[in-house]
Amino acid sequence: MKINKTSESLFEQAMEIIPGGVNSPVRAFKSVGLPPRFIRSGEGSKIYDEDGNEFIDYVCSWGPLILGHAFPEVLEALDRTMQHGTSFGAPTRAEVEMAETIVELVPSVEMVRLVNSGTEATMTAIRVARGVTRRDKIIKFSGCYHGHSDGLLARAGSGAATLSVPDSLGVPGSIVEQTVVVPYNDLNALDSEIEKAPESVAAVVVEPVAGNMGVVPPHEGFLGRLRELCDDSGALLIFDEVITGFRVAPGGAQQLYGVKPDLTCLGKVIGGGLPVGAFGGSRSIMESLAPVGGVYQAGTLSGNPLAVAAGLATLKILKRDDPYPDLESRSSRLAEGIKEILGRKGIPHTVNRVGSMFSLFFHPGPVTCYEEAAKADREAFTAFFGRMLEHGIYLAPSPFEAWFVSAAHSEEDIAHTLEAVRQSV
Repeated sequence: MKINKTSESLFEQAMEIIPGGVNSPVRAFKSVGLPPRFIRSGEGSKIYDEDGNEFIDYVCSWGPLILGHAFPEVLEALDRTMQHGTSFGAPTRAEVEMAETIVELVPSVEMVRLVNSGTEATMTAIRVARGVTRRDKIIKFSGCYHGHSDGLLARAGSGAATLSVPDSLGVPGSIVEQTVVVPYNDLNALDSEIEKAPESVAAVVVEPVAGNMGVVPPHEGFLGRLRELCDDSGALLIFDEVITGFRVAPGGAQQLYGVKPDLTCLGKVIGGGLPVGAFGGSRSIMESLAPVGGVYQAGTLSGNPLAVAAGLATLKILKRDDPYPDLESRSSRLAEGIKEILGRKGIPHTVNRVGSMFSLFFHPGPVTCYEEAAKADREAFTAFFGRMLEHGIYLAPSPFEAWFVSAAHSEEDIAHTLEAVRQSV
């Protein structure tokens, strides 16, 4: 592996003109004590930094690149589209086709609106829930990240459930005081919180498979019980499938687990690597949005032609090629191989996997909620991350993020990665 001089120089330059030198905090590599790699290009399962180093990439742009980098048909769709213009601020044929494709694939969605990001999707879904129910309180789960809108930047305090305090400076306490946080997979805590004032809860919002405290699957029956509790109280159930949508199954986690939410938030994969988001639900709920109803939402670049072209091409390829069995097989081989290697070495660990996303925790487990994920050995992860990077494996620079396997990852990539794990531990 070559030295990191160019990336280090660029980072120093960026620090002078960009806060922290990065445009999203985790990119700074701060939690692993290293300067970030500046990426020049990507192809298939590989990325290449400004120093010419090659890495097998398990970040995949934090999940969207389920087909791998620079997939030829996606690039061709972008090229065809941009020949006719890049943005109109007006309806396009492709938006309609994208909406029809989402409705076809996602079990709970009858109507959908395109937005610009997952943050915008979840923010607006909550506004819709409040508008439909005429209630204010939101219940979320600790460790589940739903974007950086003010009302969702809240963390759990001590105890099973607590009114939240802001997770960021600049967020007034009055904004998050209507957000209640309970532990993930803890139905008793949720039950108790709803029982306090069932008529005040507008929505329960959840990552059906948590992906932002590391991958944490739902307990058996957890999502089904959420559905029942929302039905009983009149609250809406919102699935944040920004990560899991089209990633764990063609219809997302709701298809995988057989539970339909009232509203679904999407992002990442539906943009094919370009910025996009969407949210959808039943016709009756979605028609509460302006210009039909009284809940306002707008966006100059919503349904941007380039983002829609890349996303639509990706969804069509997923429908045509059905890479999910291969993704399952290779992801399983990689996750099980890591467990075997660490087990032989006697290193405490837990590997959680759902489909082509998984996480390695340096903790004997189980890891079923944020409170357990937080017990993982961060120093062990930092050492592991650095060694894997030296061996040409690019992981998310945080112990609380997922590994993503793409359709471009080959059997050779998996074998090379497992050899890197052997050497790194």
